[in-house]
Amino acid sequence: MPPILKLSDVTAGYERHPILRHTDLTIERGAFVTVTGPNGGGKTTLMRVMLGLLRPISGKVEYFSADGERVRRLLTGYLPQKSGIDTRFPITAAEAVRSGMMTGIFGRLPSDARERFEEVVEMTGIGSYLDHPVGALSGGQLQRTLLARALVCRPELLALDEPLSYVDKEFEHRIYSLMELVSRHTTVILISHEMTAFDRLATLRLQVDRKVRIFT
Repeated sequence: MPPILKLSDVTAGYERHPILRHTDLTIERGAFVTVTGPNGGGKTTLMRVMLGLLRPISGKVEYFSADGERVRRLLTGYLPQKSGIDTRFPITAAEAVRSGMMTGIFGRLPSDARERFEEVVEMTGIGSYLDHPVGALSGGQLQRTLLARALVCRPELLALDEPLSYVDKEFEHRIYSLMELVSRHTTVILISHEMTAFDRLATLRLQVDRKVRIFT
């Protein structure tokens, strides 16, 4: 399969203090990538670099279209850790989900926005609290809402950072089923401490502890 993204000799960290050094990594389009490693080892740093949310200290990050042409960016859905979300922002769960479809400086929605919205609401089971402010949601409700936001743009690349955080066992099993469905047409990069069920979907396994070790 052709690549969707490539890291070449990437060193990355915060305030110019490297966490990852001289990393070379190619992700093929359609891959299901699992990322494990100790806290502080660089898992989230790696994901943020791959998504273009963190500029590397040195090295190069490249993205590719389905035709193999180099492009400036990818259509990406991102589920961050809950700690990265400001729940004081005055929006409802429904507005948070719709924001995942907005494009351009005027926040335009696609012509099939209603269809996409209804689809992810059903997939994630958030219909009963769509009008609730995000700050009033429980941890599990917020996690479902953010997952719906990540899915609603129908991304080329779906990046999930600890998607099982705060969710109950029932929804945990639903996430496994969702990932199996989504991975049929989307490249997935997933960080999780609970890899038992995800591991069977993985086509590439990364272990990150200051360095990136690759397992196929």
